[in-house]
Amino acid sequence: MANRVFQSIIHQLKNTIDRVCGLLDETGTVVACNELTLMGSVHENVIDILDHSSETTVIGNYTYKSFGASPAVDYIVFVEGKDELAANYAKILSVVFSNMRSHLEEKYDKLNFVKNIIFDNILPGDIYVKAKELMFTPDTPRVVFLVKTSNDSFVSAFEILQTIFPEKNKDFVINVNETDIALVKEVKQSTTYKDLEKIGRQIIDTFSSEYYSKSYVGIGTVVYSIKDLARSFKEAQIALEIGKVFENDKYIVSYDHLGISRLIYQLPTTLCEMFMNEVFKENSIYALDNETLLTIDKFFENNLNVSETARKLFVHRNTLVYRLEKIKKLTGLDIREFDNAITFKFALMVNKYLMNNTNKF
Repeated sequence: MANRVFQSIIHQLKNTIDRVCGLLDETGTVVACNELTLMGSVHENVIDILDHSSETTVIGNYTYKSFGASPAVDYIVFVEGKDELAANYAKILSVVFSNMRSHLEEKYDKLNFVKNIIFDNILPGDIYVKAKELMFTPDTPRVVFLVKTSNDSFVSAFEILQTIFPEKNKDFVINVNETDIALVKEVKQSTTYKDLEKIGRQIIDTFSSEYYSKSYVGIGTVVYSIKDLARSFKEAQIALEIGKVFENDKYIVSYDHLGISRLIYQLPTTLCEMFMNEVFKENSIYALDNETLLTIDKFFENNLNVSETARKLFVHRNTLVYRLEKIKKLTGLDIREFDNAITFKFALMVNKYLMNNTNKF
């Protein structure tokens, strides 16, 4: 990555420095140059002669200047010519490249630091020490988005996210596995759920409209300490997992809005099966056809309002009442009554959870 950046700088300076110039790596190979035909060529014996002194060195028809943090030479600037101007060019370029390299390394270290935090690969006591070393603000509001993609795009999903969120000192894009990518994003103190959902929608729309790739986004809670990023990441994972079971029609699922489904997801399946057997005697839930189940869903969506539900279903009110009576007869639960409606709604979600677990095996 650093070599690509160095080549970009050299290319931009092509019209400013009217001489052949470039950069060698620790083997003496040209890794950046304003004369592309020289890329990959080797400057023999240069490494053995140069050291980390502040002076430039003339060898053959080039002036060289080394730089790097290690005792051995890391990179070497070369400029065509033996005169003072060549020496000045070499010194200027070494400063530019050295500073750019430090910036890139700092960025890479920060990315690894954040990655280690969300994956729980760093001791809690070391987090603030490392943050101080990297000059990383520890107590800024941040949130983790987990993006799950269909692995059929011709463009890297990782690169897409980096394009959408180019602010590399505030937002960190991290590969989790071949389909999941984490986005650790800095947000404002006043950020609301709608703001987070808007960011999720931006991700999904970009994948869909520009790259024809389907994606899902799980959103963790906003955390105010860097040590809590791992929790936000786990919440985003849970949001996607639970959303797949209970809200498979949604592309954006927030941990904060999972509601009762979060509780059901944590229950043992044996307990769920006992509950279902108690609520629905003789498996009466399986006697409900698709039309009846749709009626129940619409009834809940419209807050148990018979007239509004009938209107949404395009049926007569009496027809809906007949269906509700049929449900009561089959299951023993009159969902027009609030307590029974709660029990029925909870039972339907538990059944969905059990069916999902059965399909896993």
